[in-house]
Amino acid sequence: MIGRLMTMTAHAGRGGELAAVLLRVAERLHGFPGCEIYLISQDAADPDTVHVTEVWRDDASAQAALATPSPANDPAPADVLALLSTAPRRTGLTVLGGVGLPADDQP
Repeated sequence: MIGRLMTMTAHAGRGGELAAVLLRVAERLHGFPGCEIYLISQDAADPDTVHVTEVWRDDASAQAALATPSPANDPAPADVLALLSTAPRRTGLTVLGGVGLPADDQP
């Protein structure tokens, strides 16, 4: 399994809008093959900062999700980028296990 922590900072006062768009992306990924966790969190101290915690079965699954076209009324990557005041930060993670992962997928 692989993981990613994405940290995104919205333009001032638009963190709620960014979180809402990312929650719509998460809805689309529900049941997507290989997507184990796609969690959206808003920073309690800075609501314009939004984190996405991702766990994927493998890199191929994550890449397949990125390559899948967005349905007509769903947010596209450009919709997310338009809300950001700075480039998103991505941290690659080695997933070791924990609560919320399917038991048969844990090392």
